[in-house]
Amino acid sequence: MEKRLLGTTEVKITPLLMGTWQAGKKMWVGIEDADSIKTIRAAYEAGITTIDTAEVYGEGHSERIVAEALSDVRDRVEYATKVFANHLKYEQVIEACDRSLTNLKTDYIDLYQIHWPSGAFNSEIVPIEETMSALNFLKEQGKIRAIGASNFSHAQLAEAASYGRIDSLQPPYSLFWRQVEQDPLPYCIENNISILAYSSLAQGLLTGKFAPGHKFDPTDNRAKNKLFQGENFEHAQQALEKLRPIALFHNCTLAQLALAWLIAQPQTNAIVGARYPEQALDNALAAQIQLSATELAEIDSIGRIVTDHLDNSQIMWNW
Repeated sequence: MEKRLLGTTEVKITPLLMGTWQAGKKMWVGIEDADSIKTIRAAYEAGITTIDTAEVYGEGHSERIVAEALSDVRDRVEYATKVFANHLKYEQVIEACDRSLTNLKTDYIDLYQIHWPSGAFNSEIVPIEETMSALNFLKEQGKIRAIGASNFSHAQLAEAASYGRIDSLQPPYSLFWRQVEQDPLPYCIENNISILAYSSLAQGLLTGKFAPGHKFDPTDNRAKNKLFQGENFEHAQQALEKLRPIALFHNCTLAQLALAWLIAQPQTNAIVGARYPEQALDNALAAQIQLSATELAEIDSIGRIVTDHLDNSQIMWNW
């Protein structure tokens, strides 16, 4: 899988990244560590060498699972992790990074990201200047190679960038969730900031495996995902039916088609999770699909069957 440069750095990432929220177990149902380890390893062996995790995914459990899967090939993979909104004071950032380094069994993190802006989830408001000061220090020390942000608006991203170089933004972005295209994707394109799209398959909706009437376990975070509810879910089913002939033409799955469309967008890479090795292998094949300009435009139009009915909220869940 041909790698791409991350922002303005020398860090190279794969256009498809392995997402590991589920490996942390918290807010997911039926996850087994042995499966997670095998799946992460399968993704690596299929060519997905960039792994995205976070300290908040199971209070470090996801990071530890990543290390268990990949420590022996650390020099051939890229680790991206995140500091949560409740750890954005200067010393908290330093301590959180050190914990992540320990969890990941490494002495450097390729991309260290602010997971949510200060104040999110009722966290204490911390000036972005203070947080960026700590991140710049970690970068100078060599503990992190690049700084990124997640769930930031254009204004928040620009403010952070005034205190140091931001090389990536991680927003929710998929064919069925596209608010980032209005704000702040244009800013990212102008400033060479890589997009790392999360929920790139709309939490599995774009796989087409969830039939009308599907109900999630109440403890599963997808039970509160707006796309799985009411008319949004009905619109998604209509769009999926229109996508099926294009997937059939390319001899690929709906998921692979959605990922291929996404990584063809300007400066966009896709984080995609998987529970089992065969899913990781299927995800990796999306990088081989070549879509014409006509097909990209047609898929774009089909996606709007869903997105034209959504509000402007960046948050995908009714939390």
